[in-house]
Amino acid sequence: MKPLFIVLSAPSGAGKTTLCDMLLQSFPELSYSVSCTTREPRLNEEDGIDYHFHPRESFERMIRENSFLEYAEVHGNFYGTFKEPVYDVLKHNQSMLLDIDVAGAEQVRDYIKELPDDDPLKLGFLDIFISPPSLEELQNRLEGRATDTSDVIQKRLENAEEEMQRAGEYMYQVVNDDLRTTYKKICDIINYKADLL
Repeated sequence: MKPLFIVLSAPSGAGKTTLCDMLLQSFPELSYSVSCTTREPRLNEEDGIDYHFHPRESFERMIRENSFLEYAEVHGNFYGTFKEPVYDVLKHNQSMLLDIDVAGAEQVRDYIKELPDDDPLKLGFLDIFISPPSLEELQNRLEGRATDTSDVIQKRLENAEEEMQRAGEYMYQVVNDDLRTTYKKICDIINYKADLL
């Protein structure tokens, strides 16, 4: 596979994490982008594997140094994607998978627009939005996980509705009504993009 920079976005509960795991198992040349955050590690989280954990002052310094492809402040903590590891992976003829929300994906697209046409990030860029079949189905999935309160589920559904309205900003949109079919569609998109390079 030619080196690709793949961005996946989806509302919470749409199956993005499962699909990312499946892709990483099927494509050994695919690396997963580990985000940076200022929040404290949770139980069993490891620095450099789950997140790169940095103090706020360090994160703010890296913002000033233009170290991020995208970043945002969420609930009082910063989250961001480093540029350097993405370039390093592509330089070694590998591909990078980035799992971010619609606001982060928009920042990445804005960054890529400004790059020269022969930049590896621009050449291999591919973004895909994964939608649930409906908000009702998403609600069933979120309730079925039994990990969130009804208030949290309601907030996730409101966010999902807003995110789904922005699906048209992506090169490709895939509805996850059946996991295996959705996975095959995403693989077909990735292989098609790789063949174009």
